[in-house]
Amino acid sequence: MRIAILADIHANLTAFEAVLADVKSRGGVDEYWCLGDIVGYGPDPRECISLLQKVCKVCVVGNHDRAAAGKIDTSDFNPRAAEANEWTAKQLSLQDIRYLSNLPLTIEKSEFTLAHGSPRDPIWEYLFSVIEASENLEAFSTPYCLVGHTHQPVVFTFSRFGDSKVTKLVHESEVILAEKRLILNPGGIGQPRDGDPRASYGIYDSSIRTFTLYRVPYDIKAVQARMHEHGLPAMLISRLEVGR
Repeated sequence: MRIAILADIHANLTAFEAVLADVKSRGGVDEYWCLGDIVGYGPDPRECISLLQKVCKVCVVGNHDRAAAGKIDTSDFNPRAAEANEWTAKQLSLQDIRYLSNLPLTIEKSEFTLAHGSPRDPIWEYLFSVIEASENLEAFSTPYCLVGHTHQPVVFTFSRFGDSKVTKLVHESEVILAEKRLILNPGGIGQPRDGDPRASYGIYDSSIRTFTLYRVPYDIKAVQARMHEHGLPAMLISRLEVGR
């Protein structure tokens, strides 16, 4: 089975469509799994929800999803994120809000636990360091965990001897899933933050037990133009082209 792992679409329909086209060009997949934050920041929240519902049946909720659905306030968001979220919430239909509200915090699928932030704090925790990732090992019982939220593609590797490390993933990086426990982040589709502005996602192939990271170029200028048209914050517009 081949599974596309998506995260942090962030209402960027152009990037999302580019990723789906890239998946198709690589032979397609059997399933799509999404790690949350379908909306927020970008100009196409309703369109991204609609498209995701068509292709993906396995999805956890992100902090921007819950905020747009009115399930959490934005007091912990930075001002630009809060402004974008307020705009996003006004665009959604009742059906969109119902969909986002019903997304689970975590999901277990086969050997994987899916969470947006982390398994112990799915909504808010960012996993940047080995220490933070190590502290989450007791929060999930599966061998592997998939997370998003940081918009940075990395893999945390833990051996049975207590050794741990974090490795940045670049285009076509391949991770072999063996005995070591792993926490994998496929990076962000809609707003990468690792210095590479290309959309980021991964494909897991269960037949050979590998996860491969892919980067996909898309028309950033077109997305920026739509964001400007909707009056979204300038900083959110400019950061798309630098991937920060």
